[in-house]
Amino acid sequence: MTEYDYSDEGEGQYIEIPDEPIPLSDPDLTAEELKAVESVLRSPFLGAGPVVDEFEKAFAAYLGRRYAIAVPSGTLGLMLILTAQGIGPGDEVIAPAYSFRECAQAIAALGATPVFADIDYWSGCVTAKKAELKLTDKTRAIVALNVNGHPADWTALRELADKAGAPLIEDCSESIGSRYKGELVGTFGDASFFDFSQPSPLTCGEGGMIVTDNVNLAMAIRRRRSHAVEERGSVAVTSAPAFQAKMSDISAALGLVQLSRLDEILAKRRETETTYAGFVQSFEGIKPPYIGPDVTDLHWFVYVVHLGTRFDRKSRDSIVEDLALEQIEAAPYSAPLHLQRHYFERGWRRGDLLVTEKVADRAVALPFHSHLSAEQIEFIVATMKDASVTVGAGAAIY
Repeated sequence: MTEYDYSDEGEGQYIEIPDEPIPLSDPDLTAEELKAVESVLRSPFLGAGPVVDEFEKAFAAYLGRRYAIAVPSGTLGLMLILTAQGIGPGDEVIAPAYSFRECAQAIAALGATPVFADIDYWSGCVTAKKAELKLTDKTRAIVALNVNGHPADWTALRELADKAGAPLIEDCSESIGSRYKGELVGTFGDASFFDFSQPSPLTCGEGGMIVTDNVNLAMAIRRRRSHAVEERGSVAVTSAPAFQAKMSDISAALGLVQLSRLDEILAKRRETETTYAGFVQSFEGIKPPYIGPDVTDLHWFVYVVHLGTRFDRKSRDSIVEDLALEQIEAAPYSAPLHLQRHYFERGWRRGDLLVTEKVADRAVALPFHSHLSAEQIEFIVATMKDASVTVGAGAAIY
């Protein structure tokens, strides 16, 4: 154990902190998950089988959607949704730049062009007004993300998609359990997709799920996802080449138990969030996390702190490095996609998406999971406060 004096004047106020690193995420697993995986390992089949079918049915029932299709990742989920609708080279897909890179990668991997739209300053989500500015005669779909658990304005986005005649795709990779106007995320897109890798509250190592109510789209996605051995003689099914993007029964077994425990997991993460909020108040002038007026339930993906305008990208990175020295895993949230090399080489420049850049340059993701103790959270916040002073920017958070 290490004693850390967190007071500004060295007044002898100490926190006892374990010497082990504090990870950004840590799955909430129990003996129930271990038992489910062991059951599959003892079965005669480990690949995509009856447990995957059961997980798909349970997930569709959870959301109240007609079809759920299990996939290896959210990235492949989006690729399958786009492929099933014939989207490829020469087509444009509107997407957020304030996101993890996998969304844009899925679009670019198909030869289509991601067209980035700017975000709302408070929620971090793409807005209908800013997405509308990016519409062209080549627009074939609109993808919007529920950023860090905060639902986008799906009413306005639906109106825009219908007006444009483009399918609306809902990226729920960061938002399982959140609700917009009383309805669960995952119910607003013509197709929606989830990702179950860390730091998702529901994790099965690697995996994802596509949901839709459109039977034709569901059938097209399944044909593009994989062909079963018994289908090899079918002219109709095998006319569409498949990615062979199946989930294993091992991953599905984990996912099934995690889904049954989801309310419990989210409740424990909310306790962690409440503890964070109490310690973060030690920063003068802190603004509470924004929750939009139509958001009825919000479950954060990671705990994000937005630094004040006197900070820049370099000082944010210095804070992340200082946290790492104290064995606290933190990360920028997130690097604007339009400034990454692949898109920079295609003409995007700093200044093209001003709100995305302003928010991303000052956002820090801190450890967030149900295994954090109050002492660890206090230590994280105190360390970050000290780091902010070290970089010479004065008050840490606006």
